[in-house]
Amino acid sequence: MEKLSNVGRIFYGIAMAGIGFQAIYYSDFPYMMIPPMHSWIPGLAIVSYIFGALLILAGACIVFKIKTRPIALLLGGVLLLIFCFYFVPYEFMAAKNYMQLGEWENAEKELALSSGAFVVADCFSAKNEPAISRFLAKLIPFGAIAFSITIISFGIDHFLYAKAASEYIPSWISNHMFWIYFAGIALLGAGIAIILDIKRRLFAALLGIMIFIWVIILHIPKSIAAPFADMGSEVTSAYLALAYSGIAFVIAGAAKNKSSVK
Repeated sequence: MEKLSNVGRIFYGIAMAGIGFQAIYYSDFPYMMIPPMHSWIPGLAIVSYIFGALLILAGACIVFKIKTRPIALLLGGVLLLIFCFYFVPYEFMAAKNYMQLGEWENAEKELALSSGAFVVADCFSAKNEPAISRFLAKLIPFGAIAFSITIISFGIDHFLYAKAASEYIPSWISNHMFWIYFAGIALLGAGIAIILDIKRRLFAALLGIMIFIWVIILHIPKSIAAPFADMGSEVTSAYLALAYSGIAFVIAGAAKNKSSVK
């Protein structure tokens, strides 16, 4: 299963580098990277260039296994800081519908990427780590759990917003509502199984395969059809799905042979 982890790591690294390229290209942060009310940031374009360059560097290091553990830990830590000290306050103080799960979708995407970085870091041994890496490494055990919580949340969204989600499915696929509910159940089941360590390897692998299929049949065609609309939001969504698939594959590859259910 080491090959599966390597594939997942590469998917995640490519996705992070791709999001970094978008930040530089549009001189702004991709739609889910920070809350929408960020025009107050001084020198926004310069900040987005720096942030994008750092994401590209982090993604490249993860793909090519260059200082992967410390880089992934730092990446996870930065994204977690954004989630805790920007997204969460924004949702409670500025968002009108913070009681609705759908309002937290972008915050959850940020948390998923952060947790994915910790999942990737866990695949590499600690050798002469600096103090900051040793501190951030304490969060590694929560990586798979935090990722699974976001997956469960996305599964619930498939039921709460089924009608809107069904419009995202290509017209050549029939029974849209069936597939929306099927995907919701699959996301819920996979997330719960990973948290409870119930055949974690199997369910994480199936989750990664399912999301990667979405990348191919849903996200790539939509990215090709509208690559620049809304600051490349369709391309960003494709990168996100690729990252989620990669995180699931890394979890599957790192899972122990033993399982809670024999």
